[in-house]
Amino acid sequence: QGHRCLEGFQLRPFAGAMLPRARPLSLALAALLGRGAAQLVAEPVTDVSRLRAEVLGNGDLSDEGGPVRAGLSSPTICDSSVKQHSGYLDASFGAKYFFWLFESRGDPARDPLVLWLTGGPGCSSQLALLAENGPCSVAKDGASTVPNPHSWTARANVVWVDQPAGTGFSTGLPLTHSEDGVAEGMYAFLQNFFKELPQYQSNEFYIFGESYAGHYVPAIAHHLWRKNKDGGFKVPLKGIGIGNGLTDPEEQYKWYPTMAYNGGKDEGGTLAKGVITNVIAHAAMEAATIPCVAQIRQCNSGHAEACTLAYALCNYAELIPYQLMGYNPYDMRIKCEKPPLCYDFDGVEKFLNNATTQAQLGVSKKWGSCNRLVNLAFQFDWMKSYHTKLPDMLADGVRALIYAGDVDYICNWLGNKKWTLGMEGPHKADYNDAEDKPYMHNGKEVGRIRSASGLSFLQGYQA
Repeated sequence: QGHRCLEGFQLRPFAGAMLPRARPLSLALAALLGRGAAQLVAEPVTDVSRLRAEVLGNGDLSDEGGPVRAGLSSPTICDSSVKQHSGYLDASFGAKYFFWLFESRGDPARDPLVLWLTGGPGCSSQLALLAENGPCSVAKDGASTVPNPHSWTARANVVWVDQPAGTGFSTGLPLTHSEDGVAEGMYAFLQNFFKELPQYQSNEFYIFGESYAGHYVPAIAHHLWRKNKDGGFKVPLKGIGIGNGLTDPEEQYKWYPTMAYNGGKDEGGTLAKGVITNVIAHAAMEAATIPCVAQIRQCNSGHAEACTLAYALCNYAELIPYQLMGYNPYDMRIKCEKPPLCYDFDGVEKFLNNATTQAQLGVSKKWGSCNRLVNLAFQFDWMKSYHTKLPDMLADGVRALIYAGDVDYICNWLGNKKWTLGMEGPHKADYNDAEDKPYMHNGKEVGRIRSASGLSFLQGYQA
């Protein structure tokens, strides 16, 4: 079942090896590359100020609900065998971020602390907790949960955070529109997190995320790394991970035509049959990459108007043709079951809006999987590249794992592998010269991994 790239990456028509003592890649293939909730949602180009006024006028506030409960909660749902913490902590611009932490089923005092971020932008990390890599999944009726044996909490303490403001259970107006704002908000949140829960500050710290978190993770990690260097609040950052993410749009958008045509079979992809095999349609997508990439390059050169043009041009040229075929963009082997996200998450929504669940979590706000207003605020940020944040950190010993299932179309493995190969840095040659080696799990080859100088790329077969 397809792991999704950008949260809700459904274009609406205009109208481990890193985690010490963990087996993280095994968990990634079993959990992250299993059924996911990452929906990269590309919306029509919109006048955000007008839409915001309209939404607020209709009473659809990003922080609707009762007052935020003071203090943290200690839930016992989902996995009662481990210690849990949940609640709200101050971020920036008056926002309060909601988090839900589960301690490791192994050795909480020694196992790493992993921060998980779902993309979107504007999609809740609680969706990942309950449908991807968390300790339980929600039954279809939304009334009960089922243990997840592949949970990342098998060997790590994991905290799922809803960010930026207005996402999921988090409060505040959607004022964040750039990765600078994302990084500052998370830095403020983490200072308050470690103040409230100082027992985790000595654990090695990792930041993982999927889809649009291909923007979030490098931006936040680099901000923390720089603050550490400058003598600010210390966070024991050891590594980052990005799953089927959007990190270097200029490179990644080049590879949609090939992915749609045959899944990158000539380069080792395992997709049995492409989705767009018509020669003319494929040629049109190939031709469109030229102006698309040119506008992305202009966007990253400081031309703001090119960011909007690239957003519209590239997504229409490379995503709409696939969407019109009716296939799931997160799993090219199957049709889209329930647009726009292609999976039925009604049970998760019912569970998180249940009064008993909310009492356990310490919340009183209506939960939604993705906030459209938050999403729209990032349209100027969408085509900006964040792979440039990695070389400094890699050179300083912060490790990076980029992983991708090879039947996911939206943030596909081809584009992700290509940007890791093209990334400039002192160890570029070492990485490019490295071999793609079989990645084994339970005696079976389930992927390929390339590693050098702290950077790893994992291709997960049939995921």
